[in-house]
Amino acid sequence: MDKPDRRARSATIIDVAARAGVSAMTVSRVINNREGVRPETREAVESAITALSYTPNAAARSLVTSAELRVGIVYSNPSAAFMSEFLTGIFEEASTRGARLILLKGEGGAPPDRPALEKLADAGLSGIILAPPLGEAAAVLNVLRDLGRPVAAVGAYDVAEATCVRIDDRRAAYEMTRHLLELGHRRLGFVLGNPDQAASAERMAGFHDAVREASNVEVKVAQGDFSYASGLVAGEQLLDGPAPPTAIFASNDDMAAAIVSVAHRRQLHVPGELSVVGFDDTIAAVTLWPPLTTVRQPLHQLAAEALAAIAWQADGADRTTRRRSDRVLDYSIVKRASTARPAR
Repeated sequence: MDKPDRRARSATIIDVAARAGVSAMTVSRVINNREGVRPETREAVESAITALSYTPNAAARSLVTSAELRVGIVYSNPSAAFMSEFLTGIFEEASTRGARLILLKGEGGAPPDRPALEKLADAGLSGIILAPPLGEAAAVLNVLRDLGRPVAAVGAYDVAEATCVRIDDRRAAYEMTRHLLELGHRRLGFVLGNPDQAASAERMAGFHDAVREASNVEVKVAQGDFSYASGLVAGEQLLDGPAPPTAIFASNDDMAAAIVSVAHRRQLHVPGELSVVGFDDTIAAVTLWPPLTTVRQPLHQLAAEALAAIAWQADGADRTTRRRSDRVLDYSIVKRASTARPAR
């Protein structure tokens, strides 16, 4: 009995996807006239359909529904301002993609436990996004690796199990410190962030990189954990003594806002007697007085890139072609009214 001629078979949605250089789900979106497809991508798919004389079947038409993007968001962050900006970015990107989000919060600043993570993964997720600091939490990453779900870790460094989405924290902190040095400050304070996050160490390294390039700089360092409360404690520590810093660089805006509060309580004028800078450019940076000079992290874009990374991993017809690809986004230094030349 002769074997059927494979060359004579009808084209499939996979053939169309391969010719157009997209995923099968993208082809299905075009067939169903769904939103979220770029015009040039739609044109490429339609050209492939014509070239292959492809006729959609019922399975192809239902592919979008069956492959709905469902993403888990796992977070436990002490900064309400950071999480507000971050989640807003996630929600906006999910809306444009038609993605469904399921949120899981760790209680009391701790990561969610294994049963909670397993329950989340059982919700038919396409992947999971970890907000900082959970992107480097071994207990969380070990569970997700066992569950085999794609992971995007925001603000994380060198996580083998995940796509990391971040900025260059070290270079950003270096540039902010250079700003203080160029204003003439030579007594500098620095408030470290969560010691369990690589970003904290990177920001301190950038601070010290800049200090080493200058001369006659006195440095005082205090430990924080990115919370407002830890910033209050650090501020008191740094401003005690006969020769306190004339400028303090806090590793996030919440702690910088706390430093400003401590300064006001001590009747120190900001920035006349004390310059204060932060990191993130959250709503906290513009709701206190004076408005805060800070490093602008593109929190909305970081969130959007994390969701895009999950979508990309979940959207391929051939899972073996997926690969991890870290994404480093741009930052900027935003100069506001909390910095000035030192008065003494």
